[in-house]
Amino acid sequence: MFTLKRAPFNLKSSAWLLFLKHPIVSNSQCTFSVWAKTIFPRTAVHRLRNMASNASSNQKPDMKRSKPPKETLRHVKTREQRKNVGLHGPANVYVQVLGAGSRDNGPSLYVFSEYNRYLFNCGEGTQRLMQEHKVKAARLDNILLTRMNWQNVGGLSGMILTLKDTGVPECVLSGPPQLENFVDAVRVFSGPLDEIKIAVRPHTDPQYSDNTMTVNQVPIFAKLKGVGQRHSPSPTRNSPRHSPLRELRRPMDGAGGIAEGREERAASPGGGQRDSRDPSLVVAYVCKLHPKKGNFLVQKAKELGLPVGTSAIGPIIAALKDGKTVTYGGKEIHPEEVCTPTDPGPVFIVVECPSEEFIQPLCTNQVLSRYQRSGAEGSAALVVHMTPESVLENDGYKRWMERFAPSTEHLILNEQVCTVHNVRSHKIQAQLNLIHKEIFPELKNCTTKDKQASLHVPNVRAECLLKFQLRPKFEWQRDAIPMCDASEFVKEAAELPAFMKEVDECKQQVMDLTNKAGREGKYPEVVFLGTGSALPMKTRNVSATLLNISPNQSVLLDCGEGTFGQLCRHYGDKVDEVLTKLSTVFVSHMHADHHTGLLNLLLQRERALDSEGKPFSPIYLVAPGQIMPWLHQYHDHCQEILHHVNIIPSWFLTPGVEAPRQKTKSFIQSMLKKCDLERFQTCSVRHCKNAFACSLTHRSGWQLVFSGDTMPCDALVDMGKNATLLIHEATLEDGLEEEAVEKRHSTTSQAIDVGMKMNAEFIMLNHFSQRYAKIPIFSADFSDKVGISFDHMSVRLSDFRILPKLNPPLKALFAEEIEEMEERREKRELKQMKEAAMEVPLNGRAVGGASDGAHAGPSKREPEEEAADMNNKRLKVS
Repeated sequence: MFTLKRAPFNLKSSAWLLFLKHPIVSNSQCTFSVWAKTIFPRTAVHRLRNMASNASSNQKPDMKRSKPPKETLRHVKTREQRKNVGLHGPANVYVQVLGAGSRDNGPSLYVFSEYNRYLFNCGEGTQRLMQEHKVKAARLDNILLTRMNWQNVGGLSGMILTLKDTGVPECVLSGPPQLENFVDAVRVFSGPLDEIKIAVRPHTDPQYSDNTMTVNQVPIFAKLKGVGQRHSPSPTRNSPRHSPLRELRRPMDGAGGIAEGREERAASPGGGQRDSRDPSLVVAYVCKLHPKKGNFLVQKAKELGLPVGTSAIGPIIAALKDGKTVTYGGKEIHPEEVCTPTDPGPVFIVVECPSEEFIQPLCTNQVLSRYQRSGAEGSAALVVHMTPESVLENDGYKRWMERFAPSTEHLILNEQVCTVHNVRSHKIQAQLNLIHKEIFPELKNCTTKDKQASLHVPNVRAECLLKFQLRPKFEWQRDAIPMCDASEFVKEAAELPAFMKEVDECKQQVMDLTNKAGREGKYPEVVFLGTGSALPMKTRNVSATLLNISPNQSVLLDCGEGTFGQLCRHYGDKVDEVLTKLSTVFVSHMHADHHTGLLNLLLQRERALDSEGKPFSPIYLVAPGQIMPWLHQYHDHCQEILHHVNIIPSWFLTPGVEAPRQKTKSFIQSMLKKCDLERFQTCSVRHCKNAFACSLTHRSGWQLVFSGDTMPCDALVDMGKNATLLIHEATLEDGLEEEAVEKRHSTTSQAIDVGMKMNAEFIMLNHFSQRYAKIPIFSADFSDKVGISFDHMSVRLSDFRILPKLNPPLKALFAEEIEEMEERREKRELKQMKEAAMEVPLNGRAVGGASDGAHAGPSKREPEEEAADMNNKRLKVS
C-alpha cells in the first residue's frame, strides 16, 4: 500500500505490477508522460480524485497550510532607498482617467510618476478597471478621497484587501476625517488588517510631500438645508484621532446572530450620542510637482570645451544643474549656456462640487484662487472637475472656471460621458450572443437625460484611460482609450476554427426544441450578474444573481461590488425601472465579494424610485445579523443608510427557529406576500461562520435553491429536495479537492453531486475561481442537467433543455483557454503521480525512502537512475 493524496491505494493491479517489474528509467519527461497516459487513463485518474476528495472531506476544515511570509515588493525597496537622498523631481508624470463618471463607473483618477502612484476616489468597479486595463494596484501608495460618499469610497474596502494580499506594506488615505471610521467599519467583515498599515491623513493635517509632489488638502464646507454645521477650524474637534470614538455594542444571540431589541451604543464621554458624518464637507486637492533640474546639453558642452567623457565632468554638471556658474579653462560658463531651463513644477487641482450649495464656498475659497489668473502662485496647468451638469450650468461656477488662465486645461468627469469602460465584458457578450441571442443578450449603455452645459472655456470630457501629460510636456494623449467595436468582436469569433459550424448546429437543435415546446413563460427569470469569486475579473464580476419572479417583483441573491454597474450594462436606460421592482436582497455571508455592492444598490434604488415617481419603501434584507455593525458604522459616520432596509436575520428563516419579535415576524410575512412566495428558507452551510444558503418556493410550485459559498453540505441537500433549479458554487476544478477543503469551497463534480443527491431538475454552476476567467473545465460528471453560468446570462425554466446544447459552441469559442487549462491539469496530475511513484516499494526497497518492515541505510543509486535524474533536471532548467 502507498498513499496518493492522502488516500489509500492498493497496488495489486496488473498495470501497476507490469510497471513495478521495470524500474523507472526514463530519458525524457515525454516518456514518463506517455507511460502516465497509458497506465493512468482519465477514468483511473478520476477515481483517484474521488478518493482524494473523500479523504480530504474527512479532514478538519480548520487545518490550513501556513503561508510563507511575503517578500518586500521591488518598488517598495526602491522607494526606501530613495529616502533621505536629494534627488530631483520626476521626469514622467501624467494624470489618467479610470472611471469617467458615468453611472456604472463613478469618477476616479490615476496619477503616475516613476516614483509614486496615486488614486483619486475609489468607487465601485475601480479595481476591476485597473485589472482589465493593466493599471497595477500593487504600486498604489496614496488614495485620496474628495467626499465621504459611496460613489467615491465604494471600491475602497476591496482595494484595501487586494493591497493587503499583494504585500503592499502601507497605504495612506487622505480626505475627510471620517475615513478612520470607515476603515474601522471595514474591519467588521475583513478582520484586523494586520498585514497592511492603513494611515489616514485628514484634511486638517498640514501639506504632504513625497518624491513626486506636494499635496495640499483644501476643505470646502457648504451650508446644506436641514444639516447643521458640524465642522470646526480646530483639528482637535475635527479629527477622530483627537476625539474618542463611540463603541458599537451588538449583543449576540445564542445562534451567533444579532439579538433583536437589545442594540445599544456606549455614549461618548461628552454625554449623549453624536453622529460624525458630515455631508457638508468636500475636500479639494492642490498638487504641485517638485521642480526638475534642466537637462545637460552634451553637444553644447563639447563646443565650449568642457571635459565631456572624463571623470572631471561630474562635479561640473552638478554645479551647472544647481544654477551655479563654473569656471573652466579660464572661461566662465553659465548654466543657461549648457542646460535647459529648470521646470519649476506644474500644478494640477482636483475638485468635486456635488451640488449647487457648494458653489459659493468653492468660488470664494482663498487657497484655490491663488492658482487662478491673478493669483500669487501662478496658473494651474490642469483643473479636474468632478461636477454634475446642473452645477456646470450655474453662472457662478462658469465665472469661477473663467478666472483660470487661458492656458489652464479643464477636464470634466460626470454622467454626461459616452465611453465604454469594461470592453472585455462587451467583447465576450457580443461573441456569446452569436450562440443564443436571448440567453446571452447584447449589453447596453446608460445615457443621461441632462443636457450638456455650454461652457465658455475650452474643456475636455473624460473618457476611460484618457491621459494628460504633465511631464515632459503638456499634452492630451488618447492612444490608450479602449475601442469597443462589436463588429470586430464578432469577426474575431467567426474566424475561430469550427466555431460557426458548431453555432449553426446548435441553432438548429435549439430551433427544433423550441418548435416542439416553445420558449414560453418569461418568469421566473434568472439573470446572472456576477459569476466569479474573490476579486472582480475582466469577464466575470463577483457574486450577484437577480431573480425576476414576476413583472413587478424581483429578488437579488448576493450583492458583490459592482452589482449596480452590471445592472446598468445589462438593462441600460431601463435600470431604474428594474430597481423599482427590487423588494428583497439575500446576502449569504459577510465576505466582501458577496455584500459590498449593497450600499450602492440601496442608494441607486432610492434615486430610481424618485425618478420614476414612485413612493420610497425599504427593501427586505435577509442576511447574517453580523451585517448590522457594518451598516451602523457606515450610517453613523458616512451616509444615512439604515432607513433603506428592513433586516431579517438569516438565522430566523432556518427550520425550527422562530423570530423572537413580532416586528421580524411581520417583515417575514410581508416579504413572502410581496414576492408571492410560499416559503423562504435558509440553512447554515460549510464555509465561514454565519454562512447561509437559501431556498425560495413560489406559490406556483417552482423552487430555486442558492448555495452561496459552501463545501458539499447535507443540510443544503435536505433543504433543496426535488428543487426546480439549484445554483451551486463550483469554485475549483476536479483534482483540487484539498484546496477546496482548505478554502471551504466546492469542486465542479462536488457541486453536481449535491444537485444529484437533491434530485434537482437542473443545476447551474457559478462562482468560478479567477483561474477560469472565461470558462471552467468540463468534468466527466456533466450531463444534460448541468449548465455553466456567465455574466449577463438570462435563463428561464424553459431553457433547461436548451442549455446543454450550448456546450459544443462554447467549447469551440474558448478552445484555446480549455486547452491551456487541460495542459495545466495534466502537468499537475503528472507531478502528483511522480511523487506517488517515488513511494512505491521496488525489490524490497522504497524509491526515495526505506524498505518495508525495516529502516534501510543509505545505499548507492544505480547509474541509470542518476543519469535519469540529471536529465530531468536539465529538462526543468530548459
